[in-house]
Amino acid sequence: MTRITSLGIGELSRRTGVPVRTIRFYCDEGLLAPLRSGGGHRRFDPLAEERLRTVRRLRALGMGLVAIRSVLDGEDDLGEAIARERAAVDAELSALAWRSAALRAAGQGDPAGRAARLDLLAAVADGPAAHDVLTGFWRSMAVMLDSGPFLDAFLAMAAPAPPSAPTPGQVVAYAELVDLAQDRSLRALLTARRLANAEKVKDEPALLTGVTEACERTAPLALAGAEPRPGPELDLFVAAHAAARAERDSPGFRVRLARDLRDDHEPRMVRYWALTEVVTGGPHVISRAHWWLFTALEQGKRR
Repeated sequence: MTRITSLGIGELSRRTGVPVRTIRFYCDEGLLAPLRSGGGHRRFDPLAEERLRTVRRLRALGMGLVAIRSVLDGEDDLGEAIARERAAVDAELSALAWRSAALRAAGQGDPAGRAARLDLLAAVADGPAAHDVLTGFWRSMAVMLDSGPFLDAFLAMAAPAPPSAPTPGQVVAYAELVDLAQDRSLRALLTARRLANAEKVKDEPALLTGVTEACERTAPLALAGAEPRPGPELDLFVAAHAAARAERDSPGFRVRLARDLRDDHEPRMVRYWALTEVVTGGPHVISRAHWWLFTALEQGKRR
């Protein structure tokens, strides 16, 4: 029995079901490396049959030629290449879901206000780009945070990521968040507070740690609808601010602190945190707890 040492392009096509013209294309793209016969015809090692079958399988899954070539040449792991392809598909699906929700939102509401809504939605046509706007806004508000876990946690809390499968209402809410982040007068107000705090706050990471702890302890009260009041939760909150400013808790300090924190609860900021709850579909625990503590502080300084 004669042992086949090479295959012609027609035989390879018959064995694999891949058209001859496609095999030629794969050769030109470097996925197959044929030999040349004395007459200049393409000849293929028998191993090319399994290689071609692998190419066909991965192409059927939508994998690109460059990625396939890297896998076949051993430059990339098949599992990792598949994971990347799946992540890319998930991103495309998320973008389509976002676009679909935005289009539905654009068609809703009062026709007289449709132009204004279109302007609002145009700013969030790209969800990830819109998220970058929010992240940039809050990054500029961090007083003395270097890149690292503290800044990452702060940004995750303040700048919610776009939902992967949003409702029209969530897209509109996200558009309003971006609109607020680009409000020049609000930015000027918060920037002025940031600069003022930069002179007072000596250790912002410690401040964030202390305030977060106080908010976590306060959260059950805030979520349960308990009336704000002085107590250990407020004492912990004030102590965190006093330590970060290298000051001591006192009636006078509490008056000054309430004044310093007032901009955090300016009506537009209250609206911002309410919109984050629409976007995330749940309570924004930190902002609710912070509002509870600020209200308790305001009430206490009047006594």
